[in-house]
Amino acid sequence: MSRIQACFAKLKQENRAALVTFLTAGDPDYATALTILRGLPGAGADVIEMGMPFTDPMADGPAIQLANQRALGNGMSLRKTLQMVREFREGNDHTPIVLMGYYNPIHHYGVDAFIRDAKQAGVDGMIVVDVPAEHNEELCEPAQAGGIDFIRLTTPTTDDQRLPTVLKDSSGFIYYVSVAGVTGGATASLDQVSEAVARLRRHSDLPVCIGFGIRTAEHAANVARLADGVVVGSALVDKINAAVTPEQAIADVLAQCREISEGVRGARL
Repeated sequence: MSRIQACFAKLKQENRAALVTFLTAGDPDYATALTILRGLPGAGADVIEMGMPFTDPMADGPAIQLANQRALGNGMSLRKTLQMVREFREGNDHTPIVLMGYYNPIHHYGVDAFIRDAKQAGVDGMIVVDVPAEHNEELCEPAQAGGIDFIRLTTPTTDDQRLPTVLKDSSGFIYYVSVAGVTGGATASLDQVSEAVARLRRHSDLPVCIGFGIRTAEHAANVARLADGVVVGSALVDKINAAVTPEQAIADVLAQCREISEGVRGARL
């Protein structure tokens, strides 16, 4: 059983949703980002998504675009991202790590080499937003053959005719983008989320995680009653953007994570 499977199986027994947190690797700098990464599980994160810094993060809103700029400006790279995972694994062998980003850096690194190095570093899953299901042979199939889950995004515009193609060979969990647009934007109504989760469950047995626009403990709790996981990213990245010092960034991100985690953990009580 993979770390992702084990995590969701455990949470199902506990009758609660997962808190999936997102941060850009190396934001605002390597040392600060690593300290935050190591602190997230203790602050309530069940699964951690790490953004792979890229110059053109087209699916992301202003907050995460700025995070990419900060990380790249401080010398972050894909190799350093994998190094960060390796350092995290020295003290944590159970929290799933999912890398999220774009194909260009992986293609430049070399697909086979990247999958090998990512697996050795301790990566569990991958979300690559600009590789469609029609090109599974590019990355999805090699990743899964190398023991890394390939997680698909679905959106409100992914209709029932398209869904089987999108979900074909998907593994780990389904990431449902609850609004049409970029990260950190508007939020969907709970009725819309409920309907989307029910529709996805008709097509797949994989856990369904909801993201985009979730910023508060109350909102996270409401979504946690409907889905298998709640993804929070921009709300945490904003804390880094607003921090004056690295120490403040660490404290504020982990405090926000704890607050949202309390909402998620109390949602089904």
